[in-house]
Amino acid sequence: MRPLLALIRREFTGYFLSPVGYVTLFFFLVATGVLFAGVVDGLTRSGSQGVEYPFAALFGENLFWFVFAFIPPLLTMRLLAEERGTGTLETLLTAPIRDWQVVAGKFVGAVLFYLVLWLPTLAYLPVLLNLEWTTGTSGIDPAYAWVSYLGVFLAGMMFLAIGLFVSSLVKNQLVAAMISLAACLVFVAVGYATPYLDANGWPARAVIFLSVPDHFRRDFTRGVVDTRPVVLYLSVTAGCLYLTVRSLEVRRLRA
Repeated sequence: MRPLLALIRREFTGYFLSPVGYVTLFFFLVATGVLFAGVVDGLTRSGSQGVEYPFAALFGENLFWFVFAFIPPLLTMRLLAEERGTGTLETLLTAPIRDWQVVAGKFVGAVLFYLVLWLPTLAYLPVLLNLEWTTGTSGIDPAYAWVSYLGVFLAGMMFLAIGLFVSSLVKNQLVAAMISLAACLVFVAVGYATPYLDANGWPARAVIFLSVPDHFRRDFTRGVVDTRPVVLYLSVTAGCLYLTVRSLEVRRLRA
């Protein structure tokens, strides 16, 4: 257990010792800040131009997810691709640590930094929840916020697991980032096919099942936890982590 904790600490602190972590944090906060400003502008408007569901306006827009899709590849591109490129992966694999511990340590380290990215956005909640400072009550059900953040956490885990698996297959960090981005965009852009499909057919149901923005527009941002997207996120996460472990096992056997 001690080697696993040491690896988690190493990977987590590594984000603060490299420019990638700070660039990702800056890019993420600027993007979410711009989107938040747009939501606030909508909240202050009256009539049909106003925003009825502020969390849907923030997390349910395709623009948010197209921006978001760049974050996991940036966080995962170096995890194993850099080790393969520099030759340090062989040293790590010969250390007294199991393959699953290597994968778990790198994944947990990335998830912890992913959570750090979201911490500053908690400052948006008083505005989005229409919080009354004098009474401590909010004009909007807080469940909308917590369920939305739960969905963002689970979706982020899925994208991070995809990025980690891709990083285990290539040596070049840029190549790993591009492939991971393409894989993440599949879950974002697939929803554009919905208007061209029969709403009652299985292709449309499959698209809705895979489309992350649709999950948030329909469920998470309205305080509803649908088990179908949760199962999708957790199963893809588990599958990618399993494949990453297998990838390291194959590399160990070849070495």
